Amino acid sequence: MGVVHHENNKNIFIKRGTPAFMRVTLALFSAGLATFALLYCVQPIMPILSQQFGVSPAASSLALSLSTGLLAIGLLFTGPISDAVGRKNVMVVALLLAAGCTLICTLVSSWHAVLLMRALVGLSLSGVAAVAMTYLSEEIHPSMVAFSIGLYISGNSIGGMSGRLVTGVLTDYVSWRVALAVIGVFSLASALMFWKILPPSRHFRSSSLRPRTLLINFKLHWRDNGLPLLFAEGFLLMGGFVTMFNYIGYRLLSAPYNLSQAIIGLVSIVYLLGTYTSPKAGVLTTIYGRGPVLIGAFMLMLVGILLTAFNSLWIIFIGMALVAAGFFAGHSVASGWIGRRARRAKGQASSLYLFSYYAGSSVAGTLGGYFWHSFGWYGITAYICVMLCLGMLVGTRLMRLPESRAVINS
Repeated sequence: MGVVHHENNKNIFIKRGTPAFMRVTLALFSAGLATFALLYCVQPIMPILSQQFGVSPAASSLALSLSTGLLAIGLLFTGPISDAVGRKNVMVVALLLAAGCTLICTLVSSWHAVLLMRALVGLSLSGVAAVAMTYLSEEIHPSMVAFSIGLYISGNSIGGMSGRLVTGVLTDYVSWRVALAVIGVFSLASALMFWKILPPSRHFRSSSLRPRTLLINFKLHWRDNGLPLLFAEGFLLMGGFVTMFNYIGYRLLSAPYNLSQAIIGLVSIVYLLGTYTSPKAGVLTTIYGRGPVLIGAFMLMLVGILLTAFNSLWIIFIGMALVAAGFFAGHSVASGWIGRRARRAKGQASSLYLFSYYAGSSVAGTLGGYFWHSFGWYGITAYICVMLCLGMLVGTRLMRLPESRAVINS
């Protein structure tokens, strides 16, 4: 009977080309788009926030760092909660709350109130970030999981671009509050569509929320040969990526470039490369294995950040594009690897990876402000290079794991 049940379960995985696959793809693409738009919409307007509220660049970066920091903390809870109560409900409530907090943020008048709302946005979004990839790894046919996660992350890349683009361009013509309101309304609509079209879970099995069970699973994750290394990779990938985008605006607004806020917003179109490199990286892992593709992504980012040290605006732009391409490819590989290595409590394992990932944004992104203040862009370049070189060293250790050397056929 057990064999029959297993075969039946295999037969109801969602396969590519079916209506259910299209619904899942559209729903999670829109969720990823809304999540990253809500999270990163403040990044291009940090110089405006510095000016309006009279705060330093490092203090202004808290509008993003607090969001990603609280998101990271929330992941420690929302992943296990989704293991107990289900995936879809957690994601729907999270998106609705994040959109609501963004709309409230447009109405407050003090810097501390802005930071409070941004912190609540991050805390709310942890319910999407922790659960989306776990849902895909449970419901999509195993042969299509890497591809599906790549599509989800491409939604993230378009969301990150859209959030930056809308606020960066609109702030030149209307207030930053109107720009954030547009993001909030769009995300509210995305949440409602997500609620309507995402198929319910078929393979979800509720697990206990008892602290003892959570602690046992937590220890098992950290004892795995590969999971802690993947957590480190998430920290380093996001830390390098966010640091560059946090402070490149300050550089381009000042002499000799003197670009407008709208042009700096338009620079975020480099995110579109993520819509290509994230699913492409998933495909390449089936040919070369996860380890080599992950190291290649770090190398691409390293070349990109070195190019930004030049003074030519076109070379800087090419460098930013390479950093974005490498980042989304690396994140696609590392995040997909988590579901393969975790033996149990996959939601908690994804949460720990994303905790490290967003901690990289919060901690490394804020620390970058001090390098910018003390050493300028060369300081930022050196700081990010160190993180990327560490990422490649960790990647070589991951590559020695049996699974990373083998070609992945499932």
